[in-house]
Amino acid sequence: MSNKIYPIGIQSFEKIRRNGYFYIDKTALIYRLVKTGSYYFLSRPRRFGKSLLISTLEAYFSGVRALFEGLALEQLEKEWKKHPVLHLDLNIGKYDTPHSLDDILNKALLEWEAIYGTGVGEVTLALRFAGVVERAYKKTGEGVVILVDEYDKPMLQAIGERKLQVEFRSTLKSFYSVLKTMDRYIRFALLTGVTKFGKVSVFSDLNNLNDISMYEPFVSICGMTEKEIHDNLEEDLYELAAMQKMTYERVCAELKECYDGYHFVEDSEGIYNPFSVLNTFYKMKFGNYWFETGTPTYLVELLKHNNYDLERMAHEETSVDVLNSIYDDDSPIPVIYQSGYLTIKGYNSRFGIYSLGFPNREVEEGFIRFLMPFYTRVNKAEAPFEIQKFVREIENGQPDAFFRRLQSFFADTPYELISDLELHYQNVLFIIFKLVGFYTEVEYHTSEGRIDLILKTEKYVYVMEFKLEGTAEEALRQIEEKHYALPFESDFRQLFKIGINFSNRTRNIERWIVK
Repeated sequence: MSNKIYPIGIQSFEKIRRNGYFYIDKTALIYRLVKTGSYYFLSRPRRFGKSLLISTLEAYFSGVRALFEGLALEQLEKEWKKHPVLHLDLNIGKYDTPHSLDDILNKALLEWEAIYGTGVGEVTLALRFAGVVERAYKKTGEGVVILVDEYDKPMLQAIGERKLQVEFRSTLKSFYSVLKTMDRYIRFALLTGVTKFGKVSVFSDLNNLNDISMYEPFVSICGMTEKEIHDNLEEDLYELAAMQKMTYERVCAELKECYDGYHFVEDSEGIYNPFSVLNTFYKMKFGNYWFETGTPTYLVELLKHNNYDLERMAHEETSVDVLNSIYDDDSPIPVIYQSGYLTIKGYNSRFGIYSLGFPNREVEEGFIRFLMPFYTRVNKAEAPFEIQKFVREIENGQPDAFFRRLQSFFADTPYELISDLELHYQNVLFIIFKLVGFYTEVEYHTSEGRIDLILKTEKYVYVMEFKLEGTAEEALRQIEEKHYALPFESDFRQLFKIGINFSNRTRNIERWIVK
């Protein structure tokens, strides 16, 4: 049995090293980061190890050599200088009033001022910060190190609160501008967060920040690669296989399917979600661990606010400028990509276009399940049971029962909130058939005013055509004329051809015909 102690939820490098927790050695990359530049920005999804990276840098710049014993950096670093480190963690606050951000910054400044003193005339937060940086340098004779964890938390929490966001933005803009004005006193700075706030925003004055979020050499500075898993957790893979009564090959494939697939640069190696991998080995079973730690509801608010067609999400196309920006009124995609719900699947170098999609099964299944209560009246607790009933009816060859249930889904929707009925039908159908598709085989296609769908189970094949403001007869006729069912005519399974019509007047499925 593995004798590893997995650092679930532990973000302190010192605690991990002193207490013998399992650690994948990232210190050669950290050394390279420190020696090749001074100012960095890194965007990664939540629970990806950003705080641990910051904590490791803090230990390194504090000159605590003992913590690096046996790691790559112990051999690489020869000097082990002690620098003054200013570590600002914005993860800890709840940002719901203009004062909440000021209070957190003030608390950090008071702690630093207790060490490095205060200056005359330093009345604003930015002036106090600049004063601390200068005095820290003069007092120690070494360049100051500034580490900011989750720099964007205040603005993310204020999405949808325009006024609050403008206030936070202006506070942080002047605060972070110290990184540029105090350059001569600063040895190193790293800001981490989930999103990138574009040029017009927080970083507009900060053109000295090197954004390594999509830079290939540092792609694995957070998260795990397949090689790292095999180099460090091989014994654990065999143990997991035994516990799950699976072959070693099957366990490796399942781990990959569930948690791999993050690509932060085109054509780069896949990165596994470290939080989910560690939890899998700790509990010795697969689960939706990352998803269960909470998905922000503002993501759904963005999708709904933008009248977003959910079907696009699985094959969204966008440019690098969009990936590098924060949410604007035109697209929710930047934030959804940066939050880790979509990742890079391909790149067309000729046109500079990225294809996006869900990174893995955990994210796809988790996100679609998460969406269901926001688009239907089914709450989170009822959703799994409703899907189970849908699947059972499909597997038992009961299309009428299935469509009666679907009708009740639409009947319960608060339509006064819906600006685009057709899109609403499509989004609800997409969610339901996507969830049904995790247990059966589904092909879903939409085009102007209609949806065609093929659903396969062990005993049945369903070919469906949905018409919006047409008739069920027309929908069925389309199945025949377009020969949608032809590939299944000689199939041993029972074939159902179903025409369905939606009515905007009744705002529901009006009629279906099963043949």
